[in-house]
Amino acid sequence: MAATNAANRLDRLPISRFHRITLIAVSFAYFYEFADTNTFATTAPRLVKLWGVTVNQIAYVTSLSFVGMFIGAVVVGWLADRWGRRRTLMVTTVWFGVFSLASVVSWDIVSLGVMRVLTSAGLSAMTVVAVIYINEIYPSAKRGRYQAWAIVIGICGTPVTNLIAALVVPINGWSWRLVYLWGALGLLILLFARHLVESPRWFESHGRYDEAEAALQEIEGRVAAQTGPLPEPAPPIEERPQPRMPWRSLLQKRYLIPTIVLCVLWVTQTIGFFGYSSWAPTLLAQEGISVEKSIFYVALSTIGAPLGSLVAALLTDRFERKWLLVVFGVGIAAAGLMYGLTFSPLFIVVFGFLVNMFERTYTALAYAYSPELYDIRARSLGTSVSYGIGRLSNAIGPLIIALLYTNQGYQSVFIFIAATWIVGALTVAILGPRTRGTVNAPDPETAPVH
Repeated sequence: MAATNAANRLDRLPISRFHRITLIAVSFAYFYEFADTNTFATTAPRLVKLWGVTVNQIAYVTSLSFVGMFIGAVVVGWLADRWGRRRTLMVTTVWFGVFSLASVVSWDIVSLGVMRVLTSAGLSAMTVVAVIYINEIYPSAKRGRYQAWAIVIGICGTPVTNLIAALVVPINGWSWRLVYLWGALGLLILLFARHLVESPRWFESHGRYDEAEAALQEIEGRVAAQTGPLPEPAPPIEERPQPRMPWRSLLQKRYLIPTIVLCVLWVTQTIGFFGYSSWAPTLLAQEGISVEKSIFYVALSTIGAPLGSLVAALLTDRFERKWLLVVFGVGIAAAGLMYGLTFSPLFIVVFGFLVNMFERTYTALAYAYSPELYDIRARSLGTSVSYGIGRLSNAIGPLIIALLYTNQGYQSVFIFIAATWIVGALTVAILGPRTRGTVNAPDPETAPVH
């Protein structure tokens, strides 16, 4: 078999129960990824009192967690190409669930830090492969919307976790451990295993045409059972199996600019968002607001996160994603700066709400935008490396924030965070390719890859 015409056959499918079940499964993984990302931030203020943890120790744990994220993101690009998208998604979600569960029995800041690094590796890896999986399973005209919808559902893990933390952390000296137990429920992703189908486009790109055909027939059978006879796909495009790419291939001319843009995008997003979300409860507590109130204020503000992802779902396939990223990047910088200029509980919640809403719109857009800049040969590697470098950048981000807070004060932290968002917005505006109306970046060595 020369080809299975996977891209065109998937693109002509109407949205059906198959796509919705896939959305629920990926959203479940996202939910606990977002839940687990914030667990250390919500428990750190309590550990300051229980274990005598210092701001600098919190900075080191947070920094090392992002080293773990970098390792996870980079390794998963290789795994997703070697094992496939579906299997890698399951393995990485189980990985972060297991180490979140292990965090429950940590006995000091060192043991908890080790567990957080290992958890973070799984969180980052899962995110990368989920982005790629949605990109390759859903019709190209609608994948941005469903990428955003997955985050609309998944991002609810952030406010739910923060509200749970606000309720359970103050109870007694051990109740903070329940937050990590909650994060470990991502292990239940195994219940969805039989509903997910491997990406036919991944099979096809490896020359495994019989398996691609079987996967396509399974998907088409599920869709047709609900929607009736399917329309004919566009004619097949002859494509060669794509060899695995070495890292240095990203330095080739056709991949270099997209990789630079995405590295800057994810570096500024990582420092900008995690600088805010990881530090807000602790810094508010350091400024004299009680631990209970600081966690509660942050929990209220994160209610804006699902709304932001909903905004992305409504906008992402209607306008050019590049310019939406620029607009929302500037909006986050403005709202975050105002957050740092007030100690009024009302304005802390209002501007925190806006930061969370705009940031999650931005992140949902970035998840859809990133894999579109590469053809299928480079998609896994380019997405994972740029995302991983972004996460690695925050190995120094918390140290910078701790240094700024110690030497320049509370407001300097939020000036720095706002500046990072502006740098990201300008980079995307000047160098970012447009993607609206395209299926994926073409591979010039073959006919267009969809």
